[in-house]
Amino acid sequence: MKSTSITTLFLDIGGVLLTNGWGHEQRKNAVRHFKLDAQEVNERHHLTFDTYEEGKLTLEQYLERVIFYEPRRFSAEEFIQFMMSQSLSYPDAILFFKNLKKRHKLKVVALSNEGKELNAHRIKEFKLDMLFDAFVSSSYVHMRKPDADIFQLAIDISHSKPENSIYIDDRLMFVQIAKSLGMIGIHHNKLAITKKQLKVFGL
Repeated sequence: MKSTSITTLFLDIGGVLLTNGWGHEQRKNAVRHFKLDAQEVNERHHLTFDTYEEGKLTLEQYLERVIFYEPRRFSAEEFIQFMMSQSLSYPDAILFFKNLKKRHKLKVVALSNEGKELNAHRIKEFKLDMLFDAFVSSSYVHMRKPDADIFQLAIDISHSKPENSIYIDDRLMFVQIAKSLGMIGIHHNKLAITKKQLKVFGL
């Protein structure tokens, strides 16, 4: 396959370019820092987080359900600041994909499940708008992976052909869904391995 046959990269953000925005490890850190009941927090989180990621709740409303359902000795502002601080970047991955985009004149589109406020913070903090041409984020489009419709929407928005597109994600199920729509899928684990897989397609 010639490198020119690939026109578009669709990238997940958490687990590929950055740590997860509000995953298990980040919640565990918050539970420890604020001395919360881990079981209660995680149960409430799992009951409502999908709704937040679909853009149907604000971050403040999510926190009212998960953290501030009873009086706390800390404020919502303090908690949100802590949440935002948990996002860390993988600089080597960001630089690699920036260079790949420039070298092969690729379209690069984010396809991610992220809450609106967390997503906005991460884009600004890590200058992700310097890499991505568009953000198909669950909170913007009100649907989330594994719904196949969000993959199709990303394809349509980018005016890309599935067979000329590569989707990269650290979650195997999502890669498999992309493949079912005709996209090329790469299950991301380590950057070095992903680089080798991309070389197969001339990138």
